[in-house]
Amino acid sequence: MVEKLTTHDPAEDLTSDEEITIFMAEAFQTNDSGYIAHALGVVARAKGMAQIAGQTGLSREQLYRSFSERGNPTLKTTLAVMKALGIELTAKKGGDSNAITSETPR
Repeated sequence: MVEKLTTHDPAEDLTSDEEITIFMAEAFQTNDSGYIAHALGVVARAKGMAQIAGQTGLSREQLYRSFSERGNPTLKTTLAVMKALGIELTAKKGGDSNAITSETPR
C-alpha cells in the first residue's frame, strides 16, 4: 500500500486573534529571526496575503518571497506587515525572561 503524503499549511489553523497571538508569542520565544519571519508569513497567509499587500503597499510576490522559509525580510517590511496584522512589539527590561513579547490588540 502506498501512503500519500499531503502538505499542511498552519495558516489554516489560525482562525482567531487569540490563536494568532499564541502562535506569534511562541515564535518570539524561540529567538530565531528566521522562524519569527516565517511565522509572520504564516499569519499573513491566514489573514489573506492580498489584504496584507494592499495595507502595506507591497506586492503579494514580495511578501511571499520575504516571509518564505528562505526569505530575509527587511526590518521595514517586517514592521509594515506586523502593523497590517495588528501585531505590536513591546519592549521591557528582561532578566531571565524574554524581553520581547507579541501582542494582538483586541
